[in-house]
Amino acid sequence: MNIHIITDSASDIVGNQRPDLTVLPMLITFGETAYRDGVDLTHSEFYEKLVEGSGLPVTSQITPFAFEEAIDEHLEKGEAVIVITMSGKLSGTNQSALSAAEGKENVWVVDSENVTVGERILVELALRRKDAGADVEKIVRELEQVKKRVRLVALLDTLEYLKKGGRVSAAVAFAGGLLQIKPVIAIRNGEVAVVGKARGSKQADNLIAEAVRSAGGVDFEMPYFLGYTGLSDALLKKYAEDNAALWRNGTEALPIGTVGGTIGTHAGPGAVAVAWVAPEK
Repeated sequence: MNIHIITDSASDIVGNQRPDLTVLPMLITFGETAYRDGVDLTHSEFYEKLVEGSGLPVTSQITPFAFEEAIDEHLEKGEAVIVITMSGKLSGTNQSALSAAEGKENVWVVDSENVTVGERILVELALRRKDAGADVEKIVRELEQVKKRVRLVALLDTLEYLKKGGRVSAAVAFAGGLLQIKPVIAIRNGEVAVVGKARGSKQADNLIAEAVRSAGGVDFEMPYFLGYTGLSDALLKKYAEDNAALWRNGTEALPIGTVGGTIGTHAGPGAVAVAWVAPEK
């Protein structure tokens, strides 16, 4: 049985060329205008609007109907369907997928317990295993196991957008700007956690590097991704150069992509994210 994979645009997969992968768009609303993430609004257009606007956009989960339409299209072709969603603790999108799949055979829903490049790791892994000829149940079992080893750590360049979203006070954001405090966040158990606050980029780089080391390093047999918010990848390239020792013996190239509106709304431009799979213990 052929396998089709469905995910949401919070996985930040852009320019999808694979016929066996569907990326359903989240909705991002600026003012009174709603855009389909990655369809009507590119990542660069999102950050242009974010920087120009005074308030934050609103992101909306994918509806059960949208998932059901996508699922049924491939079930009717006799395909099995794996749906991989962003963390159910961060959005109702996972519940929408579960509702759409209820009562249907040959449909599996996987909560990635992650988002952006962390979620993308599981999508890429599913595609790799499908290409290698694994059956759908084996793929789903591996996804459920591997997701517990996926690590995502991100460095924010500013507290301004957390302030706009009401997650920190104006006083904290102002003081953070004066002191060049850069929060380092991670996804833990499907939720966002602050793992450190660094004064300056160099100290923040050290915190990310320490997170990689404390996880036991990187399993380079698995997918791994770096991501950045905003219109420039300069900060991410600097991070990669400063921490080359972490990657040098495992890979010749680091896959780099943009982080879209689901996380970018709160992180703001200038953030960098690192996602990898920790080695098995």
